[in-house]
Amino acid sequence: MAKKWKCIACGYIYDPENGDMDNNVAAGTTFEDLPDGWVCPICGVGKDMFEEI
Repeated sequence: MAKKWKCIACGYIYDPENGDMDNNVAAGTTFEDLPDGWVCPICGVGKDMFEEI
């Protein structure tokens, strides 16, 4: 099972099983494989503001 990541700014959970369809990230994309410019779809912070849960 893939790891989930939580935005520490707003609480959004990135679940690799779902991806981020609003930002053209396919299901199955691990957090580590997200593009460098990817941001939280809720509050807009970068990947550095996420923690593994």
